[in-house]
Amino acid sequence: MAKQKKQPRPKAETPKGFRDYFGAEVSERREMLDAIAGVYHAYGFDALETSAVETVEALGKFLPDVDRPNDGVFAWQENDDKDAGDWLALRYDLTAPLARVYAQFRNDLPTPYRRYAMGPVWRNEKPGPGRFRQFYQCDADTVGAPNVAADAEICSMLSDTLETVGIPRGDYIVRVNNRKVLNGVMEVAGVLDPSDPDKFIHERGVVLRAIDKLDRLGPDGVRALLGEGRKDESGDFTKGAGLSAEQGEIVMGFMAAKRESGAATVERLHELVTGSVVGVDGVNELETIAELMAAQGYGSDRVEIDPSVVRGLGYYTGPVFEAELTFEIKDEKGRPRQFGSVAGGGRYDDLVKRFTGQAVPATGISIGVDRLLAALHAKGRLSSAVHGPVVVTVMDKDRMADYQAMVSELRNAGIRAEVYLGNPKNFGNQLKYADKRASPVAVIQGGDEQERGVVQIKDLILGAKIAESASHEEWKSQPAQTEVARGALVAEVRRILAGAGA
Repeated sequence: MAKQKKQPRPKAETPKGFRDYFGAEVSERREMLDAIAGVYHAYGFDALETSAVETVEALGKFLPDVDRPNDGVFAWQENDDKDAGDWLALRYDLTAPLARVYAQFRNDLPTPYRRYAMGPVWRNEKPGPGRFRQFYQCDADTVGAPNVAADAEICSMLSDTLETVGIPRGDYIVRVNNRKVLNGVMEVAGVLDPSDPDKFIHERGVVLRAIDKLDRLGPDGVRALLGEGRKDESGDFTKGAGLSAEQGEIVMGFMAAKRESGAATVERLHELVTGSVVGVDGVNELETIAELMAAQGYGSDRVEIDPSVVRGLGYYTGPVFEAELTFEIKDEKGRPRQFGSVAGGGRYDDLVKRFTGQAVPATGISIGVDRLLAALHAKGRLSSAVHGPVVVTVMDKDRMADYQAMVSELRNAGIRAEVYLGNPKNFGNQLKYADKRASPVAVIQGGDEQERGVVQIKDLILGAKIAESASHEEWKSQPAQTEVARGALVAEVRRILAGAGA
C-alpha cells in the first residue's frame, strides 16, 4: 500500500497587500477615530455602521478608473443547492453603502440625513509600498441638502478635525474646486454640448483622465494628452483627446487659474467660463463657499479656492475638496518632499439616483486614517514608545491570591496591570517578559517582603535610562528599585507613572 503524503503545513504569512496591526498601532488608531468622531458628533452628525459585504448590484460601478465588472473589488457568487445566487463583494468605500442605506430607509430617516461612518474597506488592486488592499476610512456625509452651505460645512469640519488630531494651522490646507467650473471650461473649449450630453463623451473622458495626471506628468504631459497623445519613457503611446492647441490651452488655463487671493481666483474663473451657464453657476458656488468660510473665521490659511485640485473630478458633480499636509518629510532616499493629501471628498448628486430614479443631493468627505497616523509619526507628534501594563511578578506560586489582590487594587485605581501567568520558576524571565511588554513598572514581593509588610517597586523606564547612559555614581544616586509599605503600592506606582507620562 502506497504511503500517504503528509499534508504540508500552511505558511504563516499574511496575504499580499494585507498586514497585521499590533497593540500600540491599534490603540493609536482607536484614539484618532475617537477624536475624529468627537468632531463629527459636535457638528450634529450621527454614527452609522453598515455591513462589510454588499451586493454587487448595490455597489454599482466600482472605482472611477475601472471599467470591467467586479474588477477592483473582492467579489464572489453565492450558491445554493439549485441555482447560483447573488454576487456579493466587500465594500470598496463607505459612500456606496450610504447610498443604499438612504434609498432603503429614506422614509424613516430625517432629511437632510447627516451621518459619519468609520471602518475598513477593501480594494482588489495591485499592492505596493505603503499601498494595502485593506485600509481604514473615516467618512462624514450630508444627504438631501442641495445648498452649498452643506459643502462649506464639510470644509470647516475637515479643518477642525485636522487641528483636533494634532495637525496645527499652517501645516495643512483644505483646497476647494468645482466640477461645474470644469464643465463650463469644456463647454467653452467645444467638447461639451449642453443640449446633447452624450456628444464628445469620449473626448471629455480623455480630458478628465489627462488632468487627473497633472501631478505625475506635469503641464507638458497633460497638454500632450489633451492633443494628439503622448509617448512615455518606455515608448508606449497613449492616444489623446484630439483637442486643438487653442482648445487645450483653455483647459490648461483652468488648472492654472489660481491667483494670490480667493477673490482674484474667482474673477479669473469667471473670465474662463464666460458664455457657459453651468460654468458660471460653478464659479458662483465657489464664491459662496469662500464667503461662508470667511464669515465663520476660516481664512485662506485654512481653506482656499484652488482650481488645480483635479482628483475625483470624474466622480463628483459640484464642489470638490482635498486636504493636503504642507510640511516636508524625507522620502526613502532622504530627499525632502511634501507629505501630500490625507482627505478628499465633494458633492455627488447622482449616486442615490441609481436606486430611486430621482436625483438626491449629497456631499461628504473621506479621511485616510492610516495616512494621518503616518503624518503624525513623521512629524514626531505621536510617540512610538507606548507603555504596557504594570506587571506584578510571582515569587511564590502558592501566593497567587496575594498577587491577584495587588492587581485588583491597581486596576480599581485606574492603572493597567496584570499578574505574570507564565512559568514563575525563573525570575529573570519575568523581568524579560515585562521588558517585552514595555511595562513601566514591575512589582515584586517575596516571602521576606510579605512578612515585613512591604513591596519592591522596580521602575523599568528609569532603569532602562540609567543602563543606557548613567555613570556609576549617577546609577547609585538614582536607584530604579524602591521598597515601600504594602499599603503605599498604588500611590508609589501612580507617582512613577505620572513622572514617565504613562
